[in-house]
Amino acid sequence: MGFWKSWFTSDSAATARTTPMEEKALEVLGDRAENASRIFFSTDREIDLYELEELCDAVGWARRPLRKVKKAIEHSFLVVSMWEQRGERRRLIGFSRATSDHAFNATIWDVVIHPNFQGKGLGKALMRHMIKKLRNEDISNITLFADPHVVDFYRTLGFMPDPEGIKGMFWYPD
Repeated sequence: MGFWKSWFTSDSAATARTTPMEEKALEVLGDRAENASRIFFSTDREIDLYELEELCDAVGWARRPLRKVKKAIEHSFLVVSMWEQRGERRRLIGFSRATSDHAFNATIWDVVIHPNFQGKGLGKALMRHMIKKLRNEDISNITLFADPHVVDFYRTLGFMPDPEGIKGMFWYPD
């Protein structure tokens, strides 16, 4: 188990726990030492915005003004990025952030995993890391908005439609 624990480390160098599914998913990232990559999380907000834009482009998201993306990151309660380290090369492969009232509620935004790393359990690992960090801050109500094609992904993580049937409402400028 020690080998697998080394795959997931936080920015404080503390080892995060992985589930057997995450361990299995990481196996496919390289099984020979010279070809292996290490995946780690960071909560450092110093993210290269152009690298983040490339990640979002890779999944087909619409471009957003970088000054607004920077502001959103700066004003988020939690920012988690996921990196692949292969030798000396470090690459942004995942990102998510959450806003919060700092007491009861948080909303997760901008969950993205590079297409080359999708289907390997890394999206689940990123979300579990986000939830763990939010719960460590005593946040008890975690929400998110999901496009229809990813609703089942979030259900596997325990998210559900509002059990009280309250429908979200939105206001958009004309």
